[in-house]
Amino acid sequence: QVQLVESGGGLVQAGGSLRLSCAASGRTFRSYAMGWFRQGPGKERRIVAAVSWSGADTYYADFVKGRFTISRDNANITVYLQMNDLKPEDTAVYYCAAETSLFSLRMGRSKGPWGQGTQVTVSS
Repeated sequence: QVQLVESGGGLVQAGGSLRLSCAASGRTFRSYAMGWFRQGPGKERRIVAAVSWSGADTYYADFVKGRFTISRDNANITVYLQMNDLKPEDTAVYYCAAETSLFSLRMGRSKGPWGQGTQVTVSS
């Protein structure tokens, strides 16, 4: 089973950038599609971006298109989320997830496991 550890969150002003990392363990990482979810205060967890096992296919939620970029490094079993032009509404705990299909992540579904998440706070 894949284990996931997120990092890279922090406090940033609106318009700023952050790069989140998700370090994975497990021999089967390369066979999983990976995704980033977020959960804002009082809100449900929702999909932000996802990438196929090869990195060739990606998905972005409408609210981050053009601002966020997901990528993966299978050699180092790490997934990244580059976040640019951050807005206060991007404030949330960000989680990464592994799934056998990109389709499931596009639908916002993941069975877990979940890491501890990393807090992103964007001030106005």
